[in-house]
Amino acid sequence: MTAVLSCRNLSRRFGAVHAVDDVDLDVEPGARHALIGPNGAGKSTLLHLLSGVLSPSSGAVALEGRDISRLSVSRRSRLGLSQTFQHSLLFLSMTARENVALAVARRHGVRPWPRRRVHSAVADRAGQALGTVGLADRSEVPAGSLAHGERRQLDIAVTLACEPRLLLLDEPAAGMSPAEVERLGALIELIPPEVTVLFVEHDLELVFRLATTVTVLHLGAELITGTPDEVRASDAVQEAYLGTEGQHTDLFLRPEPAVDPASR
Repeated sequence: MTAVLSCRNLSRRFGAVHAVDDVDLDVEPGARHALIGPNGAGKSTLLHLLSGVLSPSSGAVALEGRDISRLSVSRRSRLGLSQTFQHSLLFLSMTARENVALAVARRHGVRPWPRRRVHSAVADRAGQALGTVGLADRSEVPAGSLAHGERRQLDIAVTLACEPRLLLLDEPAAGMSPAEVERLGALIELIPPEVTVLFVEHDLELVFRLATTVTVLHLGAELITGTPDEVRASDAVQEAYLGTEGQHTDLFLRPEPAVDPASR
């Protein structure tokens, strides 16, 4: 089976700093693939290399077997790759519906407002996307008046409206309250299975709730890729997190072996 997204020997240098160092990665169709690692591991930089926001110093990126290493963000988007960012890029004075409608119109190369027939089709698609993320009743609210969690929902609605085959999420839970994180997790679980998701996230509880595959980066290089259980059990992963983010290591604690009551 051809990976939806893959990279080989992908690197990005900023002067003498190797932010991403010779990374190989395959994201399988339908996966919920998480990128995790300590602060400064290169997670967001890698995501930006995959989406086209940054150009690699070396290496290649392929989407469904097609080399996209030199394609712009917009051309990658038209091929089905969409990304949300750590900091929202919404138009705060525009309503939720208008933000999504603008994304739909750009995706299809049409103007959303001057021609009524086109506007109606765009508005219908925008309404569907808002309904998917639970914002149907907030469609006429300016984005700037939405709560932080609602803005993150709107970010996802904007990307889903562009009909992606691959969705890249950069720290979607950043700045959210526990209740907002819970709603976000439920929302990501509702993303159609035909949409593959690759996400960077620091909230490890959310990661292990959602991910089917986890890649751990450390100092710009891949440390391990495996199932959530394999990553939890890795001594190298625990050491990487103990060095810089010990507050999260309880999520890596191995469960005690089950004891047969009859043996007591």
